[in-house]
Amino acid sequence: MLATTFLKRQRKCLMVQEQTMYRFLLVILLGVTLLTGGCGGGDSNRQAPFMVNADGVSTFDLNQLRSQLNTFPIGSLTALEEEGLLMMREEEKLAHDLYTTLYAQHGLAIFSNIASSELTHIEAVLALLERYQLTDPVTNNAVGSFSNSEFTYLYTVLTESGAISLLEGLYVGAQVEELDIYDLMRLSEDIVDNPDIELVYNNLLKGSRNHLRAFYSQILNNHGTYRPQYISQALFDEIVNSPIERG
Repeated sequence: MLATTFLKRQRKCLMVQEQTMYRFLLVILLGVTLLTGGCGGGDSNRQAPFMVNADGVSTFDLNQLRSQLNTFPIGSLTALEEEGLLMMREEEKLAHDLYTTLYAQHGLAIFSNIASSELTHIEAVLALLERYQLTDPVTNNAVGSFSNSEFTYLYTVLTESGAISLLEGLYVGAQVEELDIYDLMRLSEDIVDNPDIELVYNNLLKGSRNHLRAFYSQILNNHGTYRPQYISQALFDEIVNSPIERG
């Protein structure tokens, strides 16, 4: 799943392919929203499992999420789907741990606010692990503790980079959200027939796009510039120049 060198991951996705995938995933998200919000005996008032505040901080309503997950049958997982779930459990923890550390270093509210939302992202992936009876790779909730050594390495490198200045910390935030978008788009292609995973991944994607918008806005406010590391410039521009996505 993750490349061994991770930070040197090749940017092989062509601009047109990424834009097409982005629009395709938005269509899927709309379909899942209609499925979970408009079905079930005409329950048109069913609450969305995802909440977004005015700043774009995107949080799962875990009770609503679990309720909606229970409406789906528990299917079988391919090896790629299983590996993807295990990876995303720790990748979401990486985001939380980095933002927690960056808030302690710089005191900017965006780090604390998004770190809190990432806790619900971590729990959303855990809900899928529990549904499919997968062993949780998170064995220690301490900040900076990971089962996958590549995440340990990333945490170390990015905390050192983010400690240099507030602007560098904001760059780290944008990079992590980019990485989430890159991986979630890629993993979504591997889903065979599991709408419960699609529901979680689509909302994680929405959250990552919103958080990327939030970090980029702060970068501009602090007179910085940013060049995307994992996704194309075209896709990055399309995201940051579009409105915050609501639940």
